[in-house]
This record gives sequence, structure tokens and C-alpha cells, in this order.
Amino acid sequence: MTLQWTVVALFLYVEMGILVILCLPFISARRSNAVREVRKYSAKELGTDAKLQPNMYDHLHMKLFRAQRNLYISGFAVFLWLVMKRVVTLINQLASASGATAALQAQADNATRTATKYKEDNELLEQVDATPHATRRTGRTQSLSPCSL
Repeated sequence: MTLQWTVVALFLYVEMGILVILCLPFISARRSNAVREVRKYSAKELGTDAKLQPNMYDHLHMKLFRAQRNLYISGFAVFLWLVMKRVVTLINQLASASGATAALQAQADNATRTATKYKEDNELLEQVDATPHATRRTGRTQSLSPCSL
């Protein structure tokens, strides 16, 4: 594994550890019972009862297996809940950013249309201002004397 992937994996492990520490107050008694049961059955030593009852050994291993299975299922459910919560948060942020982008795009298009309209109006006014005043009224050029005004 390269150094970059090692750093990424380490970062993810640290993030998972921090999430677990932050979620400790929210872990229910059922999940802590699963941990307690795993400890209870893994610490069992087989005494003389196991020799007297041959299937007691299998029974203890079966209970240990069930306790471990319940612990893994509970842990995976908590981790999956955290992942789903993060995905929902990211989707909501993406939707709000997409809505803002669409609104800004519409505003930019409207500003472009308005600027184009004002530019065309300005060009039209420049063309009108370039023609003589008398030509605009009658269509022919005539001199304006002070008496005719």
C-alpha cells in the first residue's frame, strides 16, 4: 500500500473512532448487553461440568457465537445509520446548492438579455442621433433659419 492510501485509511479509521466516541451516549443498553454477553461467554472456563456433560462445550460456543453475531450486527447498524445520516446531509446540501445555482443562472440569463436589449437600444439611438434633425422629420434636408422656428 502506498503512503497516500495509508494516510487515507488512517484518516478514515480515526474518523470512525471519533464518531464512535461521540455516539457513546446514544448507544442503547441492548448494544451494551451484547458486549457484556460476549465478555461473559468468552471468559467462561470449562470446568469439570464440561467433562460430565459433553455437549456443554458446544453449547457455550454456540452462545458465544450468538453474542458475537449480535454485537457485530448492532455495531454495523450504528455505523450504517451514521453513514446514511451523512449521505442524507450531503444530498440536502447538494440540492440547496443546485437550487441556488439554478436561481443564479436564471438571474445571469435575465441580466444578459437586459444588457443586450440596452445595447441594441443604445446603437439605435446613436444611429438616430447621427442623422440631421430636419431629415428625421420630413425625410429631406432643409436648412433651419431662426425665422422658421
